[in-house]
Amino acid sequence: MECREAVVSYLSWGLVVGGGAYLLRQMQNCAEYGRYAPTQAHCCPARLGWFLQEVPALFVPLLLLLLPAEAGSGTGRRLLVGTFMLHYFHRSIIYALLTRGRPIPLIIIVSAVIFCSINGFLQGHFLLHCARFEDTWLTRARLTAGVLVFALGMIVNIHSDYILRGLRKPGEVVYRVPHGGMFEFVSGANFFGEIVEWCGYAVAVWSLPAFAFAFFTICSIGPRACMHHRSHRGGAVHGGTHTCF
Repeated sequence: MECREAVVSYLSWGLVVGGGAYLLRQMQNCAEYGRYAPTQAHCCPARLGWFLQEVPALFVPLLLLLLPAEAGSGTGRRLLVGTFMLHYFHRSIIYALLTRGRPIPLIIIVSAVIFCSINGFLQGHFLLHCARFEDTWLTRARLTAGVLVFALGMIVNIHSDYILRGLRKPGEVVYRVPHGGMFEFVSGANFFGEIVEWCGYAVAVWSLPAFAFAFFTICSIGPRACMHHRSHRGGAVHGGTHTCF
């Protein structure tokens, strides 16, 4: 598949602008899902919702892998695409099967499907059809550091999700203050882990699309982590409209 450099550039800057806009929006109203979902929202069961909204970011790069790639470091390309897909395999399959979360508003699912489809194409297309790597690229310290940071973030994210699941019995949707693991240091340890993941990914890939995605992640779930911190300090939050700052 031929590299679409203009498309990559437009989509990357779109993530940057969209991330900034989303950050500003959350300064007014926190994203309305989970504990902040409107009580009258039309929702989808949590397990199905998580699968539907996350799986495009797994399947779109997988489809791109089936297309012929440009000449270059095939191993490096697939390593980094595999890193991206690993997160979304866990999120769309494993996490979706295990979650005990609240039903997800349909508007959130539709928005997430659009985002994951676009971002899955952007990251996969850039790495498989646009990126140029030197022969010694795989031995560089930056790649090793980035992948290790990604792995550390994913471990924190998965372990934090495990702690959060343990706070609820099957069928419960109540919120309790988590303890243990990274929750001893940060209130939103699950969000922290995911931010670390994508920052590590950005360091390993070292490209505009990767840094744009990391920036969007910080803008989208960073404010939510701040809101969780406030709610942990001041009591649980249920429904209604809430600012993240």
